[in-house]
Amino acid sequence: MSQTKTAKVRVTLFFILVGGVLAMVAVVTDHWAVLSPHLEHHNETCEAAHFGLWRICTARVAVHNKDKSCEHVTPSGEKNCSYFRHFNPGESSEIFEFTTQKEYSISAAAIAIFSLGFIIVGSICAFLSFGNKRDYLLRPASMFYAFAGLCLIVSVEVMRQSVKRMIDSEDTVWIEHYYSWSFACACAAFILLFLGGLFLQLFSLPRMPQNPWESCMDAEPEH
Repeated sequence: MSQTKTAKVRVTLFFILVGGVLAMVAVVTDHWAVLSPHLEHHNETCEAAHFGLWRICTARVAVHNKDKSCEHVTPSGEKNCSYFRHFNPGESSEIFEFTTQKEYSISAAAIAIFSLGFIIVGSICAFLSFGNKRDYLLRPASMFYAFAGLCLIVSVEVMRQSVKRMIDSEDTVWIEHYYSWSFACACAAFILLFLGGLFLQLFSLPRMPQNPWESCMDAEPEH
């Protein structure tokens, strides 16, 4: 592989590494969405909540505004966090049992785990490609990174549908929501991993023949 291609591959792998870190942060944190109810009176206490793939946290926040809303209030102070019951049967998380769909939560978490798995396998291939005459391993690595990005954006969409069903449910008091920084990390990771995988695939392809009578096998190898 030429020095120019090597530099491009290393820059691409750096952005993929950033995407992998963002994906890990998104999966292990619980700030995907923040939920809040509508207030009937001024100076009420707002019971806001934020949750991720694995657990939900609730906190009471005093609201002093005129619009009877605690929209965009960030839960702070003492929080009550519990893992979702289908992930940890011993935890008390009754609030989640009726406010969202169990299948959506499990699907989003499982797909996110697949994404991390693809990142790990792709990273192993990328690491081994630095050995002598192992540039061909960059091609499967690029595919694994692209698959990781696709899995992550599917997990994001499943989570978005879960939040929508939670807000539309008549069994919950939460009617307002916004997506927080864990959600943004997942979206950014998708862009870096998917585009990084495509560019890595492009940079790892063998040199195209320069003459009409050459084939890819006949072309001189790069040094």
